[in-house]
Amino acid sequence: VIERDLVAEPLAPLDGEILGGFASSEDRSPRQQAAVTLSDQLIAEIEAADSLVIGVPMYNFGIPTQLKSWFDYICRAGVSFKYTETGPVGLLRNKPVLLVMTTGGLHRDTSTDLALAHVRTVLNFVGLNDIQVAYAQGLGMGPEARESGLAAARDGVSNFLPSLTRP
Repeated sequence: VIERDLVAEPLAPLDGEILGGFASSEDRSPRQQAAVTLSDQLIAEIEAADSLVIGVPMYNFGIPTQLKSWFDYICRAGVSFKYTETGPVGLLRNKPVLLVMTTGGLHRDTSTDLALAHVRTVLNFVGLNDIQVAYAQGLGMGPEARESGLAAARDGVSNFLPSLTRP
């Protein structure tokens, strides 16, 4: 089990310098090389895993900065995806992914469910398509709504567990 706490150990946000290091291996600065090394490590963690569990709180209709940075480090042309004449193709080995979504309000399957759409899009982009969701919503709407949301998320986790034993 590899646990990566992006709050306790945040990644440097992607900027032009780091992106330049991802794009070219020539004359990388020490900062660029450190970012590439970290990116390689993060991608290797995904590849080594049998499954992934990703916590995704919705903040103001989007994902937290820390998760966005993790995505920025795992999305690398020629490493985790490639461009073809028919569009991009993910290069990571597909595996079960559980997204544990949390929201204060009720957003599932609505036009405001932007965090889930973002995360699914990025994971699909790099080749991770076997995605299940444990959705805890309504957490900020009082004790009854909170308990209902947590019960629904527990059901989502329970549904995910059998997927880990399939061939």
